[in-house]
Amino acid sequence: MSTKKIGIIMNGVTGRMGTRQHLIRSIIAIREQGGVPLANGDYLMPDPILVGRNKNKLKALAENYNIDRWTTNLDDALTDENNIIYFDSQTTSLREKAIKQAIEANKHIYCEKPTSTSLEGSLKLAKLAKEAGVKNGVVQDKLFLPGVMKLKRLIDAGFFGNILSVRMEFGYWVFEGDWQECQRPSWNYKKEEGGGIIVDMFPHWRYVLDHLFGSVQALSAVATTHITERMDEAGNTYKATADDAAYATFELENGVIASVNSSWAVRVNRDDLLTIQVDGTEGSAVAGLRDCKTQHRVNTPKPVWNPDIENTIDFQDQWEEVPDNQLFENAFKIQWEMFLKHVYQNDSFPWDLLEGAKGTQLADLGLQSSEERRWLEVPSLNV
Repeated sequence: MSTKKIGIIMNGVTGRMGTRQHLIRSIIAIREQGGVPLANGDYLMPDPILVGRNKNKLKALAENYNIDRWTTNLDDALTDENNIIYFDSQTTSLREKAIKQAIEANKHIYCEKPTSTSLEGSLKLAKLAKEAGVKNGVVQDKLFLPGVMKLKRLIDAGFFGNILSVRMEFGYWVFEGDWQECQRPSWNYKKEEGGGIIVDMFPHWRYVLDHLFGSVQALSAVATTHITERMDEAGNTYKATADDAAYATFELENGVIASVNSSWAVRVNRDDLLTIQVDGTEGSAVAGLRDCKTQHRVNTPKPVWNPDIENTIDFQDQWEEVPDNQLFENAFKIQWEMFLKHVYQNDSFPWDLLEGAKGTQLADLGLQSSEERRWLEVPSLNV
């Protein structure tokens, strides 16, 4: 048994998501556990080099987590042959150019989504990676959330019978920044900087719908900006130019109808920040980020509509929790380990740059549908 190092360029990890999920809870956690176990008994140890524009932030991260390498020069990191993977969690507007550089340097690619600000750019990256023969993957973390994995367990077991519909509710109140600090960066609300909830969340909904319920065939969406004025990190008031809520209906390949509401201007009165309700002929389920509950047809109550009398049924009490039955690790860490094994020993990894392009496609079509106020077909993609 031996431990083998694998050099990883981590660009953009000074941001909130990059630091918390990709660096601390994934790469650092993998290092602390002794690496990723391989099929031959060896272990693969991530050797990250942190890349970004802010020297002080990089230095502080490296010191806090015992990382030897960091730089503000991406070219230097790309020319080092020991670095064989390039990871990108920068803001969307910077991602396409950097990934293209990394492909040209013959690095394997793993990145956040959206992979580009346009479908054309996302498809170009997928094509370049295919032509270069580099392995590539896109973060699709929602598939590895405990609640969603429990939901997938129910689907695979045939619990639902014929699935009829999916209802997804996502969002929470993001403060405007005046009397309480905003929980999200200001660029999220500026269209000119790649912001907007459709651009941010529709790539997630694409892979969730595709991989759990069937590929998306058509959509109708309405995007809006409910909160038109916000305050940025420096305390300056600015006009919100990007959508902060979207209300969409998707038709899937097998006749399933999915209704998906996404909003940063909604107060939560549900079990979690994301809930997915699936209704089928044999049963229903509601999944959150970590939990999942079911109601089988034999346990379904029989309400009668009568607004003149008080309701006697406790509907929430009619559902049963799906047990864990396994240890659930961090969703980002799970996919990182899968990608590392994909690179090193060619394990299966279906979530490539083409899958990432499908997410960008759905975002583009969502914005187009809203602007033109009509249903749109979702064409198949290939490179």
